Amino acid sequence: MKEKPKTVGGQAVIEGVMMKGVNTVVAVKRKDGNISIKSLKDKSWGIWEKIPLIRGFFVLLHAMITGMQALSYSAKMSGEEDEELTTKDMVIAILIAVVVATLGFGVLPVYATKPFNITSEFWFAFIEGFIRAFLVVAYIWGISFMKDIKRVFQYHGAEHKSVYTYENGEPLEEKYAKKYTTLHPRCGTSFLIITVFASIVVFAITGGLGFNSMLEKVLSRIILLPLVAGLAYEFQRITAKIINTKIGKVLAYPGMMLQKITTKEPDSEQLKIGLISLQYALKEDFEGEVVLDKAGNEIEFDSANTEVFST
Repeated sequence: MKEKPKTVGGQAVIEGVMMKGVNTVVAVKRKDGNISIKSLKDKSWGIWEKIPLIRGFFVLLHAMITGMQALSYSAKMSGEEDEELTTKDMVIAILIAVVVATLGFGVLPVYATKPFNITSEFWFAFIEGFIRAFLVVAYIWGISFMKDIKRVFQYHGAEHKSVYTYENGEPLEEKYAKKYTTLHPRCGTSFLIITVFASIVVFAITGGLGFNSMLEKVLSRIILLPLVAGLAYEFQRITAKIINTKIGKVLAYPGMMLQKITTKEPDSEQLKIGLISLQYALKEDFEGEVVLDKAGNEIEFDSANTEVFST
């Protein structure tokens, strides 16, 4: 028997929530009002996710791959797409995301800082980090006005409320979950802003070591992004452990404030889906796919054509 995890987590998807507990599952609201639930392939990467500093990058990459599976399934079940992505499609999508993130997060701020003619490597890294933070916040704030993104952010809030309910040892029911905040210290949104601060430290050091030309700055930003992600991951783990202390609250504050954009208060149905996703993620014997009707009863599922039949 698998031991129940001390902590759980997940992410919001299109009209649903992915949760990782004993298993990794995604629950999605269908157009007919029923809820489709599927267990995802999500094997541990072993030692690569256990070595300090290095593990942060691999945990992030692992999460991207699993998240892509969940997004593909949710798009199909919610009616946004006709087919799930193939493995080839997912690889291409992840590569594009990595390239865009590297150029936008790593390279663009360097060129945006260059016109200031800053000679101090520390202040160059600081202004560069400020620009990087501005770009991240501006992008998130901009997309938050999109109708579909607003709903994803509500499901993000439902995910956090569900996680808090489990972590506090309460039954996974709406009456217990709704009282919790939508802000959580282990959130990926917080990871983004922590990564910005980590980049200032790392790139100030590389500048001090003599990597001062524009080419050297750009290459160091690309090559050292995994290290920056690793440092941010370790810092977030420490912060989450001491979140109830004064220093923990101070350290977590920037990320928690950014979550005020990326999480919204979920409605009753969205919270229900978040809780259902977590319930199935904690089922040791759950595999494959099921559909719940509006009353919460499992009904037969034909994976070939996604039709459901009363049992």
